[in-house]
Formats: sequence, C-alpha cells, structure tokens
Amino acid sequence: MFAEITFDFSAISEFSVVLAVVGYLTVFFALVVMYFVYNNIPKLINLKTRQRLRKEGKHVEADDELAMVGEVNAAISMALFMYLNEHDEESHTLTIKNVQRSYTPWSSKIYNVNDYFKMK
Repeated sequence: MFAEITFDFSAISEFSVVLAVVGYLTVFFALVVMYFVYNNIPKLINLKTRQRLRKEGKHVEADDELAMVGEVNAAISMALFMYLNEHDEESHTLTIKNVQRSYTPWSSKIYNVNDYFKMK
C-alpha cells in the first residue's frame, strides 16, 4: 500500500520554491532582528538612565546596577492595576432567583430526541 505512494517533483514550480525560500528567510530574519532588539533594550534603558543621572550631577559607577528589584516592579504593577481597575465595592452576595420561563416549542423538543431508541 505505501509502495504505491509517489511524489511528483515536476509538479513543483520554480515560483513555489522561490516563494517558500523567501518566506522562510523573511521569518528567520525577523526573529534574528527581534532577538537583537529585545536583547539590547535593557542596555539602552540603562544608558539613558546613566545620562539622566549625569545631567542631574549624580556620580554613577560603571559597575552599578540600575535595574529595579523584582519585588519593586511587582509592587508598582499591583498598585497600577488596583488604581486603574478601581470601582465600587460590591457586597459579594450571590442572589439566585427562580424565574418562571414562558413555554416555547424548543424547550419541549429535548424530550422527544431519544424516543426512537425507547420504542425498540
């Protein structure tokens, strides 16, 4: 059965090959560019921070780490989340009301679905 399966390479045109190669190269190039951009963003931020601190007259060593600690970032993000999602306090009480629904023909169809199997 598997011996009968063949692949016809003559059905592949030159345009298809060029299109596939250009597509793969484009994606690969985009991934490489994104890697370098994301890898250098912290360096650029530290450079800008060092320049700002020098303008303010503060001395910054080259070895000083200017990045914030993870706990500080977490506290700032939580404060922003709570500030931006501020709304009225709710009572946190669930109320369940039994609502009587009016009759529709669709609500009774479910009872007739399995009648075929019950008859046999």
